[in-house]
Parts: sequence; C-alpha cells; structure tokens
Amino acid sequence: MDRLQKTNALQERAMKSMPLGVNSNGRFWGKGCTPYFSRGKGSHMWDVDGNEYIDYRLGFGPVILGYAYDEVDNAVIEALHSGVTPGITCEREVEVAEAVINMCPAVEMVRLVNTGSEATMNAIRVARAYTRREKIIKLEGGYHGGYDYVLYSTYAPPTAYGNRRDPIKIPASSGIPRALDDLIIPIPFNDPEVLELTLKRYGHEVAAIITEPMLGNFGLADPKPGYMDFLRKKCDEYGILWILDEVKTGFRVAKGGAQERYGYRPDLSTFAKSIGNGFPIAAYGGRKEVMDIVGKGVTQGGTYAGNGVGTAAAKATLHIMQTQDVHKHIDAMGTRLQKGLAQVFSEVGIPCLISSIPSIFSVTFGLEKNEDARDWGKADSGLYKKLAAKVFEKGVLIDEDPREPFCLCYSHSEADIDFTIEAFRQAVKEL
Repeated sequence: MDRLQKTNALQERAMKSMPLGVNSNGRFWGKGCTPYFSRGKGSHMWDVDGNEYIDYRLGFGPVILGYAYDEVDNAVIEALHSGVTPGITCEREVEVAEAVINMCPAVEMVRLVNTGSEATMNAIRVARAYTRREKIIKLEGGYHGGYDYVLYSTYAPPTAYGNRRDPIKIPASSGIPRALDDLIIPIPFNDPEVLELTLKRYGHEVAAIITEPMLGNFGLADPKPGYMDFLRKKCDEYGILWILDEVKTGFRVAKGGAQERYGYRPDLSTFAKSIGNGFPIAAYGGRKEVMDIVGKGVTQGGTYAGNGVGTAAAKATLHIMQTQDVHKHIDAMGTRLQKGLAQVFSEVGIPCLISSIPSIFSVTFGLEKNEDARDWGKADSGLYKKLAAKVFEKGVLIDEDPREPFCLCYSHSEADIDFTIEAFRQAVKEL
C-alpha cells in the first residue's frame, strides 16, 4: 500500500481550491511528495496517512519547545475563554512586552504584531521616519519577509548577482513594482570593502541596514569575525540605523537571541517564530529614542496585534525559557546531531559542510566554505534533495529545500537524535 495514499489524495483535492494546494509556496515540494500535516506532539509529527516523523523543520523554526506543549497550550485555552480580540490593550500584552525587554539587551521599547513580515516592515518604516531617509541596504540572500520592499536578491543563481562591487538588484517575484528599485541596495554579505564603497556612494541617503545575525535562507552563513562590529561602526558614522532581523534567531539561539549571545547592539530588532512556540505573534523594538516616534506621526496598527492567543502563548513560552534549561538542552541535542551527521558523511567519504550553531544549522554538500549567497549557489543541491527524500521515507523530516536549516527543540531527546543519525547512515548507503 502506498504510504502516502491519503496525502496524495488530499493534495489533489487541495490543488482545486488553493494554488499549488498550499498556503505558502515553501510548503509545496511537488506532486506526490508534499506532506500534509495531521498532528504533532513534542518533537514528532504525523501526516494524514499516520506516518510518524521526527521533525527538524518545526514550522520553519517557531516550535522551540515542541508541538502541543502542555504549559503553552493550557495558557492559550485559558485565554480563549476570556475573549481574544477586544481591540483594547490587556495586561498580558504589557507582560509580554516587559519580558521581551528584560530578555533582549538591545530592546528598550517594543510593539507586538503578528508576523515576521509585519515586524520588519514596521521597523523599516520607523527607520525611515527617524532618519528622514528612504534607501535601505540589505544583504544578498537575506530574507526579511514577503512584501515588495525587501523581496530583492533573495534567491538567485550566483551569476545573476553581478559584480560584487556593483551588484544587480534582482526582484524575487513577479509583480514587484520596478519603481521600488531605487529604494533598495543589495550587497554581498561578509564583504566590508563593498559595504564601505556602498556607503561612500549612498551613505547619507540610507535609512537602515537590515541583516540577520547569520543569513539563514541559503544554508546558514555565519558572519566573519569583526564583520558585525564593522557594520555597527559604519552605521554610527553615517547616521544609519541597524535593524537586526531576529525573526529566526530570537529566543532560539539564546534567551535574548543573537544580540545576547554575541553582544550585538542594533538600533532596532525584529522577532517572531520562537517567541510563541508556533502561535502567531511577533514583535519589533529597539532604542527608546527611536521607538518613541511610533504613534507620534508614525503609523502602526493591526486588528490582531497583541491578540489574546498569541500573547498567552508568548507569555508562557518566554516564562519557560527564563525558568528552565531550554537552551542548554537544545544545544546539547544539536551538538550530538551535528557530530553524528559529520561522522556519517565521513564514513562514506561525502564532503559536507555543517555550519552555524547547534540549535539551528545547515548541512551543505559541495562547498568548503559558505560565506555569502554567491558561495551557496555553487552547492550540490541535488544530493541534498535526494538525501532529504530518503530520510523522509525513514521517518525523519527535514526540509526538501537545502536552503532551509535544521532546527532543534526542547522536546528532542537523545533517542530522537540517535534514530536520526542511523536514518541518515542508512540513507547515504542507498544514494
């Protein structure tokens, strides 16, 4: 019997009512191989056919504690009985804002929203209003949301980016107005020389530089030593705001995100994903001087901003992170998995680059280094996709897209990790 019989039938049905049969392009893996979720518990999920998987996608990272985590879900259930969208601020919103400020060293004031895209969109608006400038610098390969202003030079083959010193602006989608081209300046990651040249040319027109702590959508690329310090220095020199996009790393790489782990001091920060263990809530915040202009000529609102479900989930999730050894456990499991995978690939003579930190990391084939999007474009994506399909058959779920990282959660156990390593060991033998 086909192990995906119900899955494929549901896909056929879904494709009649939704483009590609999904509600986000990244969820479509192709006909006959796109999973359809039934339920999850802890680090495991089940598809509609009842097949069980150890999950390292975790919803693209938000499930930091585990699926159906009782303490979080019970808080949400309690909130449901009180009404969730009053359009009036409740105490729980204040408590979540206070928790974010207490945990994240560079945040003095914060606003709650619903998605990472909303968070970065509002942070950019604040930066433009504060500096009275319009241009934004972003790093090639960086993903900062699904809206027109930032969907440039996100996914492209290496040759499309053009000369490093004068990169080509590449819209990541049809339908993006070319009138926006003048407002965005993409540059290579980890290249201080190009950053310097770009600022000499445009620096006094630039409102903000937006970057992730490590670029997380083309295999994880870590910053070179000193690069972020150089970026911070140049922002100060030119009166530019640094927006640190912690949508992926916030509350995942440490209690206070990358800014705590690495000592970064951005002017504005954005958060989503792990803040609520998978429930829809996000935030942006930063220096009081900058954030204080919100509501004073700078518009930001939303019917569901600070909603009862999201804030209940966030309050519980952040409390657990502050009172339990969440990150110590995740780092231990991630280290165990990284070492095990490295050994598996070494045993069969497959060169492999495992990059970044235990809680969120990437596995890349065909590269000795991955310092920017131009490097990653030369990776052996075909080998990765074959391997992802093999381990999927064996009960391990990683994204079929090699750009997406492995993510660990508080519910992953040593038994999960050992099962996963063995699944990879068997899979590489079948390639």
